[in-house]
Amino acid sequence: MRAAQVVELGAPPVQVELRDGGSTRILAVALNPLDLAVAAGRFYGGHPPLPYVPGCEAVGIRTGERVYLNGAGFGTGRDGFLLERTECPIAGAPVPDGLDDAQAAACGIAGMAGWAAVARRSPVRPEDRVLVLGATGTVGSVAVQAARVLGAKRVVAAGRDPARLERALRLGADAAVELGGDDLRDRLRSACGGEGPTLVVDMLWSEPLEAAVAAAAPGARIVHVGQSAGPKAALLSADVRGKQLSFLGYTNFRLSEEELASIYGEIAGQVTAGRITIDVKTFPLAEVAEAWAAQASGEKAVVVV
Repeated sequence: MRAAQVVELGAPPVQVELRDGGSTRILAVALNPLDLAVAAGRFYGGHPPLPYVPGCEAVGIRTGERVYLNGAGFGTGRDGFLLERTECPIAGAPVPDGLDDAQAAACGIAGMAGWAAVARRSPVRPEDRVLVLGATGTVGSVAVQAARVLGAKRVVAAGRDPARLERALRLGADAAVELGGDDLRDRLRSACGGEGPTLVVDMLWSEPLEAAVAAAAPGARIVHVGQSAGPKAALLSADVRGKQLSFLGYTNFRLSEEELASIYGEIAGQVTAGRITIDVKTFPLAEVAEAWAAQASGEKAVVVV
């Protein structure tokens, strides 16, 4: 049976041959920053004993049904899904017909986080001016599109990659802001109509969030999803208290199996209907090292097993 293994921390996985793994056949595995962090030894939860099979989420097939699989420590505390077959106790979420394996896998960790931030954790309101920090990544791109689908008054994409900001505009953002510079607060406020955002979806933390908090409208909600820009942010009490801002954290790790299946069904349905697009780059298992490098560069890489 073909599989990929992390043999050494900090090195990409390599293809190996293992004994037959079980009754669930794996079709596609979406790579994530989490997979790279575990394999580099940077994940706060540690890593499985070396060598181990990476991959925290997958689409597989058993008893003739395609299911999305995630959780139970796969890829973080035990062997993951980057192999041809496995024994998996997870019930999983049904994959809609009409959604190909790669897209179905990509709807998982990244898709759910982007969708749930604006559909569940702090649902978009019709009058909302939504600012997405880190809109050039997969989670941010989904959040931009989800805010538009859910009827936000205005959607603003913020990030560092000009080409991907242009892509965000084509996917439904009303304005795009390139991060950086001493005037970032003013540019964010202006892009949100001059009164600042009422809902901030934050994948970055650190300095970009500091500017967004300063730009935010009174009563704004901040949904914090990631810390790609750094783990610390210096927030002014006058901003948080004076504007009565609300901070809401979100992580897929806190979802029950029932919640995970429900949220997965929602985002997968949106992608199947063509209302939300997730850009992916697919690789065969033999090119797992190339897929690893693509994910590290910011592309959404999916390994088709």
